[in-house]
Amino acid sequence: MEDEDKAPLLLTGRVKWFDPSKGFGFIVANEGGDDVLLHANVLRNFGQSSVADGASIMARVQRTARGQQAVEVLEITPPPTVLHTLAEGDPIEDFSHLTLQPARVKWFDKDKGFGFANVFGQPADVFVHVEVLRQSGFADLQAGEAVCLRITEGKRGKMAVQVVSWDGALRQD
Repeated sequence: MEDEDKAPLLLTGRVKWFDPSKGFGFIVANEGGDDVLLHANVLRNFGQSSVADGASIMARVQRTARGQQAVEVLEITPPPTVLHTLAEGDPIEDFSHLTLQPARVKWFDKDKGFGFANVFGQPADVFVHVEVLRQSGFADLQAGEAVCLRITEGKRGKMAVQVVSWDGALRQD
C-alpha cells in the first residue's frame, strides 16, 4: 500500500505562481486540492527556466511527507490571454510562418518589462517584451539562456513575437 502512495500521479492544472529567483512556485490542480510544489530543477528538466503565472501545465506529481510536488513536467501551455498590440503598437497577427531562430539572452529585466537577445551569428539585438514572454509561457529569462525566437521587424528594429525554450523548439518540429 505504501508503494502505491509513492507512484507518481498525472496532474493537469495551472501555475498559481512561479518565482525564478526563489527557485520554486506552485501548481493548482484542475480537480482542486492542495497546491503542488513546482521546483526550478523540475522545470529546467523540461527545458525552461521559468513559467508564466496562469499557464496550463501537465505534470507527474509525487506525494511526499511535506505535501505533493511535481517530479516531471510533461506539457506547458501559455496563459489564455490575447495580445492585441506589441510594445510598439503593432497589431498582433499570426507569426507561425516565421522560422524559429536560435538565440541567447543578452539581458532581461522583468521589472523594466523588456530585455534583449542575440540570434547566433547575427550582431543585431532583438527586443523581447515581457508580454510576448508571458504570452509564450515564460515569467522571466536569465542572461546567457539559450532560447529560440520568432522575429519580426518592428518600428525600432528586430523584435521577438514568440519565445520558445531551447528544448521546446525540438518538440514543435
